[in-house]
Amino acid sequence: MKNRISTPPAVPPAIAAGPYASAEDFLQAVRAGFEGLSRQLKLIARYVETSRDRLALDGVQETASECGVQPSAVVRFAKHFGFSGFSEMQALFRAGAAQRLAPHRDYQERIRSLVGGAGAAPITPARIAHEVIGGSIESLQALQAGLPDERFDAAVELMLDAPALWLAASRRAFPVGAYLAYALQHTAKPVHWLHGLGHMQQGELRALAPGDVLVAISFEPYAQETLDVVESALAQGARLLAITDSQLSPLAGRASAVLLAQDGATFGFRSLTSTLCLAQSLFLGLAYRMELAYERRGS
Repeated sequence: MKNRISTPPAVPPAIAAGPYASAEDFLQAVRAGFEGLSRQLKLIARYVETSRDRLALDGVQETASECGVQPSAVVRFAKHFGFSGFSEMQALFRAGAAQRLAPHRDYQERIRSLVGGAGAAPITPARIAHEVIGGSIESLQALQAGLPDERFDAAVELMLDAPALWLAASRRAFPVGAYLAYALQHTAKPVHWLHGLGHMQQGELRALAPGDVLVAISFEPYAQETLDVVESALAQGARLLAITDSQLSPLAGRASAVLLAQDGATFGFRSLTSTLCLAQSLFLGLAYRMELAYERRGS
């Protein structure tokens, strides 16, 4: 199947950006006020934080549908943060959106065209494979463009400094935890994989010591068993490295280091491509730093 890049969609002229100088300023205000929001407004806040590109082009009806709320709740969210309405909030995300979003928008439209409509071509296994691969490539490109060097370096340093590493990942994130458990065994770090077999993870946590680092991986909807492990580990003095999908994730607020990965979905199934790439990069970064430290001691 040939990939194509469509002509950038028309973006209506931007209006005044309202009470914030930039989208990042607005998102910082959302993060600061997140805990005080109602349940509905928290759903919208998480969507705005993780889907700012979609927000730049979608209307209020589409945005509300993605959040699982009524359009009036989206307008109420905008007004809560000082905007006159949805359009003024949306204007913050519009600058430069057309060129940046054209490939993504084209991909979304191609996905929709596969699942129905008069005259739609039949879906073959090979066609599904190409769509899954295309979505994974897009996720990797987003990870590469949005990964701050200093944040990744800080995560590696946190692991390097840890007397022992603990891993918690459940449900969709389970394969990422399993990979890290395998890879990190190749370092000299003590590694404890809290895989939940027999629901014994709380008992296993008794061996955790203050200063150890828990690497917790979870995405919306956040696995309660992972959140419970995080709560117990922090109470025992652990430091948290969170791999998650949003700064508004329940993991992010209490973490010493946060890494974000937002994998795309194809036919309703989210991949783990960018998250596994991030995990592999963490292992390689840690292994390199440990080998560097060893060489310096031996010289």
